Amino acid sequence: MTNELWLLISVLLYFGGTLLFYYLMGAAGLYCWNAVATVAANIEVLVLIDAYGMEQTLGNVMFASTFLVTDIISEIYGKEKSNRAVDIGIVSSLMFILISQLWLQYTPSANDWAMPHMQAIFSNTPRLMIVSFLVYAVSQRFDVWAYHKWWAFTDRKFHDHKKFLWLRNNGSTMISQLLNTLLFTFGAFIGVYDMKILWSIFWSSYIIYLVTSLLDTPFVYLARKITPRCEG
Repeated sequence: MTNELWLLISVLLYFGGTLLFYYLMGAAGLYCWNAVATVAANIEVLVLIDAYGMEQTLGNVMFASTFLVTDIISEIYGKEKSNRAVDIGIVSSLMFILISQLWLQYTPSANDWAMPHMQAIFSNTPRLMIVSFLVYAVSQRFDVWAYHKWWAFTDRKFHDHKKFLWLRNNGSTMISQLLNTLLFTFGAFIGVYDMKILWSIFWSSYIIYLVTSLLDTPFVYLARKITPRCEG
């Protein structure tokens, strides 16, 4: 299968997985998904792929699912619990940095085959992970703040608390993803790739984020209709 098809499958799997975790475990499931997705996205981001005529990092779709998590929590549980999900993502990233670097301190056995591959992957992880969790903290906090600012605006303007979910979902995510993509691309890869490739990664990543922002809106609506099994 082509990279384009795999990306579409990834969107369905990751966004659908977010809803499944929510249905099975409620808010705890969303926190759990956020921790897993934050770590996984920071490993995936080491891989560059070509898809839809653009060169892009592989972690874009997985990382987009963390914005879906905070938007669902904001919509259903409120700002405080959404910020708690951001805190869980930050702590998860930080702990993974420490754990992965501890692995590399061991002297492997003569029969070991895995350590060279672990070193190839995780020796580059600290910079990416440190940049990522700093950018994650900034962009996700901004996303939660912007979500509730949009919500307050539509409340004042239209006097309807439930409507305009699509506006607060996309309005907050598109702006926060611009901030996230700019800070992460140049923070993580400056000095690694030349400027032409950096801008290519930036624009392709942001386009993917814009598309996934639009695609995640139906999942937020579905989440609002789901009664978690643990609560039902």
